[in-house]
Amino acid sequence: MNSVFLSICALSVAFFVVFLFQSSRPVRKSKKAPIVRKLAEAAVIDAATGRRFFVHLERQMAEFLSHHGRTVAVLFFALVLTPVALRAQGAGSDTGKTDSARSLSPEPQQNSGADPASTQSGSSSSSDPKAAGAKEPAGGTDATATSESTLHGSFLSRLGQAYMQDWKGTAASGPEAKYRGYPPPVTDPPFPFTIWPYGGSVTIGYPWTQSGPLMEAIWSGPGGEGWKKSGVQIYGWVNGGFNVSTSTNGHYANAPTAYDIVPNSIQPDQEVLYIERQPDTVQTDHFDWGFRVATLYGIDYRFTTAKGWFSHQLLHTNPNGTIGYQYGVDPVMVYLDLYFPHVAEGMNVRIGRYISLPDIEAQLAPNNYTYSHSLLYTFDCYTQTGVNTTVKLSNHWLVQAGISPGCDIAPWVGGPEAKVTFNGCVGYTWSQGWNNIYVCDNSLNSGKYSYNNLQAFYATWYHKFNKSWHMATESWYQYEKDTPNVNNPAAASLLILNANGAVCASAQQVTCYAPEWAIVNYVEKEINKSNYLTIRNEYFDDIRGQRTGFKTRYIEDEFAWGHWVGSTILFRPELRYEHAFDAPAYSTGTKKSQFTAAGDMIFFF
Repeated sequence: MNSVFLSICALSVAFFVVFLFQSSRPVRKSKKAPIVRKLAEAAVIDAATGRRFFVHLERQMAEFLSHHGRTVAVLFFALVLTPVALRAQGAGSDTGKTDSARSLSPEPQQNSGADPASTQSGSSSSSDPKAAGAKEPAGGTDATATSESTLHGSFLSRLGQAYMQDWKGTAASGPEAKYRGYPPPVTDPPFPFTIWPYGGSVTIGYPWTQSGPLMEAIWSGPGGEGWKKSGVQIYGWVNGGFNVSTSTNGHYANAPTAYDIVPNSIQPDQEVLYIERQPDTVQTDHFDWGFRVATLYGIDYRFTTAKGWFSHQLLHTNPNGTIGYQYGVDPVMVYLDLYFPHVAEGMNVRIGRYISLPDIEAQLAPNNYTYSHSLLYTFDCYTQTGVNTTVKLSNHWLVQAGISPGCDIAPWVGGPEAKVTFNGCVGYTWSQGWNNIYVCDNSLNSGKYSYNNLQAFYATWYHKFNKSWHMATESWYQYEKDTPNVNNPAAASLLILNANGAVCASAQQVTCYAPEWAIVNYVEKEINKSNYLTIRNEYFDDIRGQRTGFKTRYIEDEFAWGHWVGSTILFRPELRYEHAFDAPAYSTGTKKSQFTAAGDMIFFF
């Protein structure tokens, strides 16, 4: 292994040595008076032996990253952008034509992609974000790159050459990848996926052909063949954005817009690192396995955090009344995939923390058509920690079932907040893959008010009109029961931090039923493999104000453009208008309407 890679390993070891040293320090005593809660003797023993260590680790990690996170992010950003300053050195003489390194389609010269935003689950199927590259098969137990590398020299030189070949369109391409199922209806790029997305699983029957510049540089160096055979990849992206807004009153005045909540600013949205292996679900001969560890740093952690997963960063109140640190770290996905090929047309079992199943959108930036998110997506379930089983019955039918402790909560948080929660989805595809309906009960339990304890029912329809036009429409109905009334002082003690109460029908009610429903439609136009246009329209009715904090109906309309430079840089400028009919929900409760001009850049590695 070359010296650069060993240096990276050494730095990683050094980081964890420093962290463990920090963690070994006693927990800092709070200056505030402690909250005393009486516990049964068994509960006290359980807390002392089972939870104290993990709570201490969580708080120490949060404190360590909050103090040093910006420096780490700057160094990380500089490392990723280093190849831009390098000159490509002798790209090989034989350069094959390819649409882009990131293409995931199995059609000629566009290798098919597995797990197209399969969550990307943004709450959903967009939850399996794609990163740059899809030139060579890399997943599965014995997958190896099939095209001869044209990269040479030192590690940084090979990395620079990989970027330059991508931007010039001269990167070598492998043969057409095999798949089981309908031909992918759309291509990636320019879109975030190739197969209509579903969450909680890899995309069964389609190969994982992703290969970003970092892995291209590793594969072409010492030990590269070992990396290829292992199927393990390291990749990610740096994502930053800006907005100009008519809302100016308050630090997070753009809310309920997401994720660009800080008005008139430039923000480090999400800097993401993946370590992943995907099972080979094209073959039907043998069991296979995979895993993913995905960590996010930036302001977007405020939306992705689940209680119990380093949530100390977010779940505290600041002196100015805001909640949590502005920037933080979230291990947004940590799971194991087990693939059983002999069950129907293939079964995948996912165990760990994963993006919740439904949704057109997802937490991870590359899995979305646009920079900002719809209100529908912003206020639903984001992640679940549990077990989810996905079975492909045929090219038409897909069924899913799972169990978790609920939306956005870890099982070790314990009751009453963590409770046994079921989910189930059914997908039906027809017209040779041009149409898909995906219906989900995303979370089903008692439904009583708790930390984001949403009972949520979804229906999504994807439809391809012709070669360059398609649309995606999603609707959901959600509710929580026994939600504390924000207009009744007697209910104040029932409220949970970062879990809104409800504006009940009368001030006399202590609690009430709090439902909401929403619908969003995307219309997508592919101009070419480097450009696409998005028109988004939605309606959101927060019937009791439990999701947004304001009892009002909303509309939101957006026009956006996506532009690729090769397959490793994506720009997404947009214009957005939204209006709240029944209450001033914008600019910290002072305006009913908001207009933003915004955009972001994603740099893949």
